[in-house]
Amino acid sequence: MLATFTKAQVAAAGPHDISDALESGKIVCFPECPIDLPSAEDLDFLRQEMPKHLSSKNISFHPEADKIIGIRGSREVVERAQRLLKESNVRVQAFLKKAIPALARDWMVGTASFRPLQEKGRDLAAHASNELVHVDAGAYGATHGDGIIRFFVNVNPTEDRVWVTKGSFPELYRRYGGQAGVTPANGANGHAMEEGLLDRLRTSVTNGLSAVVPSAKFLDSSPYDRAMRRFHNYMKDTPAFQSAREGHQEFRFKPFWAWMVFTDRVSHACLSGQHAFADTFVVRLGSCRLPEMAPINILKTKPA
Repeated sequence: MLATFTKAQVAAAGPHDISDALESGKIVCFPECPIDLPSAEDLDFLRQEMPKHLSSKNISFHPEADKIIGIRGSREVVERAQRLLKESNVRVQAFLKKAIPALARDWMVGTASFRPLQEKGRDLAAHASNELVHVDAGAYGATHGDGIIRFFVNVNPTEDRVWVTKGSFPELYRRYGGQAGVTPANGANGHAMEEGLLDRLRTSVTNGLSAVVPSAKFLDSSPYDRAMRRFHNYMKDTPAFQSAREGHQEFRFKPFWAWMVFTDRVSHACLSGQHAFADTFVVRLGSCRLPEMAPINILKTKPA
C-alpha cells in the first residue's frame, strides 16, 4: 500500500506516475521532503509556541478567506503563524502542480494546518479522534463526490509519526458496507447519489457565505457526503472494526519525511506523533484517470 518515491524518482516520474499510485489507493511517501521547509528558527517557533496557543483541534489557515483559525495569542504570534502556514501551502501547491498536474487541474485548495499536539492519548470525542481508523468524509462540509488529498510533513526532529490502515475503500466497502448501512438497499439504484433541489440550494447558499465566514462551508451536504459520514462514524463507533486485524498495516514516517494520500479512499489513523503540517486539496472527480476507484462510484454498486 506504500509507494515510495525518492528525490531521483520524483524527478524522473511521468505526469501520471504519482497520481495513478494515489488513485489506486496507495500512500505516496517521500523520504526526502520534496518541498522547502520553514527555517529552523521558524520550525522551533511552531513547535514551541503553537501548543500554547491552540484553541481548536488544529491550527488552520484558510486561503479562500486569507484567515487563520484555531489559534489565540498576540497579534505578532498569530500573524507569524499565518505567514508560515501560507508560505508552506504555496510551496506544496507548486510541487503538486508539477507532480500530479492532472489532479491539480481545477482543484479546490483547502486548509493548510499545523498539528502541534501529541496524537497519542488526546482527549477527543471518537468522531474527532485521529487515533481511530477511518476514511475522511465531508471535507469542508461536502465534496459532492470529489476526492480529498492530504499532503503531510512530519516536522518533529526526533519522533516518527505512526500511522495504521485497514485497507482501501473498495475493500472496506465489501467487508463492512452492509453493516455500516451505506450499500444500495433495493437494487443497484437503491442508495441514490443524485442531489435534489434542497441539496443544490444548500450548496449555493453555503458557497456564498463561506467567502465571509469560512466555517459556513461545513453546513453544506449531499447524499454522497452523508453516506460517507455514516461510514466514517461506523468505523469510529465500532470497537470490533477497530480491533480487527484484517487489512491492518502500520507505517512509520520518520522526521522530515512527507507523504500524501486520498484520505477518503484509504483508511487511516495516526497512533502517535507530534508536530506535522497537513495541507488539504479537493480534487475534481472529472480530473481522475481511475474514476472507478472513487468512493462515489463504488457506493453506487452492491459489494461483490
